[in-house]
Amino acid sequence: MTTDADHLLAVEEFAELRRSLDVGLARIDGRLELLAQRNDQIDRDLTDLVARVGALEHARWPLPAVAALTALGALAVVVWQALGP
Repeated sequence: MTTDADHLLAVEEFAELRRSLDVGLARIDGRLELLAQRNDQIDRDLTDLVARVGALEHARWPLPAVAALTALGALAVVVWQALGP
């Protein structure tokens, strides 16, 4: 009789362990899916930011060229004032 009771107790404990393992694995799967979703969102955001930075770099003013033109303009004004009345 004790062997049957022990056997039934062991079967119940194994069933409880299996349920706990199934619940834990389901929880882990859910967390992994959430991480994968966040990773996909971050990848899309990164691609968007790369495109935006590329557009900004393409549309920026060429500062060295602007500085050179300003210097030439200032030189022209100084020469004009020096040669003027």
